[in-house]
This record gives sequence, structure tokens and C-alpha cells, in this order.
Amino acid sequence: MAEEFLWIMGSAIVDALLGFVGVFSLWLSNKDMKKIANILMAFAAGSLLGGAFIHLLPESLESMDGEIVLLTALAGFILFIFLESYVHWHHCKECDIHPFSYVMMIGDGVHNFLGGLVLAASFLISIPLGIATMIAIIAHELPQQLGIFGVLVKGGLPRNKAIIYSFIAQSTIILGALVGYLLSGMMAGITAFLVPFAAGNFIYIAASDLIPEMHKAEGWDGIKNILIFFVGIVFMWILKVYGAG
Repeated sequence: MAEEFLWIMGSAIVDALLGFVGVFSLWLSNKDMKKIANILMAFAAGSLLGGAFIHLLPESLESMDGEIVLLTALAGFILFIFLESYVHWHHCKECDIHPFSYVMMIGDGVHNFLGGLVLAASFLISIPLGIATMIAIIAHELPQQLGIFGVLVKGGLPRNKAIIYSFIAQSTIILGALVGYLLSGMMAGITAFLVPFAAGNFIYIAASDLIPEMHKAEGWDGIKNILIFFVGIVFMWILKVYGAG
């Protein structure tokens, strides 16, 4: 269990550090930042779908009834429809309203706490599955954190405060990972359900948030996004083939 604990906490800490991604925007133009975000977004969409269909769902189907796995994944998909609709932690129509920045950070903190639970559950099942989950989580957190940082700044926060608050919200993944590890014995029956639940979450984020954004690009930029999207899927497949799943 010591090895799993190191993987869980190490991965959670790396993910938490993504909260500082806004620092790089201080030296980037809006144009360059948008280009980087688009590349990360397309890769994240592919890696999330690859993580769900190549790693998480097959792993769950090996130990659980297929109908239960699919219903649990569907529950994860539906729950995040509700959370995104009512908490609005990804997007908003009135981002210039300062109080919304704090509401979004609370939603992002809850999201990352759940991510920590999923991360712990994955590593406790197997280290290779945990690595695949970690990559999928980090891949979608990078463009998401860039977007959140932009919303916080647009909401009226100075860049330095936006960076700090973004990190605080992101670091709740550490708490979730620690809780998931410490309560692993008590959560033995729940842990197995977290994996397909996470798959539903991954599918939702890719299908609802990332792929529609990819389609907004035209010409060569659109083709490039699709190619990068497939790179994300192939990357997760290679990870599976060469022993990480």
C-alpha cells in the first residue's frame, strides 16, 4: 500500500500545481495563449475518451456486471450535466459579474475533490490504471485551468489573486486523494463504482465541452484539432498496449 500511496499523493500534487498555469499567461499574448489552449483542448478530448473507453470501462467490465458498469457510467454522465448546468463551473454567460468568480471556484473545488477520490480508487485497483487516469485528468485540467484563469480575471480579480485562488481550488484534489486512500477499506464497495462513474464524467467533458469547441475551428486549424484529438486517443491506446492498463 505504501507504493500506491506515493503514486496517489504524487499524482494529486502534480495535478494541484496546474492551478499555477495562469502564471505562464503573464508572458504570453492572448493569441499565443489561445493557440496553446486549442492544442491542449483537442489532446484532452482524445485522451479523455481514450481513458474512458480503453482503460476505465474495460477494467470495470472485468470485475462488475456489464449492465451495472454502463448504468454507473451513465449516472456519472448525467450527474455532471446537472452540476455544469446549475453550478456553471466550466462556462458562464455573465462572467463579468464578480461574485460568479467565487461560485465557479467552489464548483471547481468540488470537481477536483471528486477527481481525487477517482484518482485514489484507480491506483488502488492497479497502478497502471491509476497512471492512465492521472494522464486523462491532467490532460483536461490544463486547458480547463487556462479557461478558469481567464474567467477569474474577466470577473474582476487581479492576475496574481486569480492565480492563487485557482491553485486553492485545484489543490482540493489532494484532499480528495487523501480521503480516498484513508477510507479505502471502508469504501471497498464504493471504489469499484468510482471507476465507471469517472468514465461517464470523462465522456461528458469530452463530448459536451471539448469537442464542440474543436468544431469552432475552421480550415487547417480544424483539421489540426482533429489530428491532435486522434493523437490523444492513440496515446491512451499505446499506454494500454505497453502495460499501463
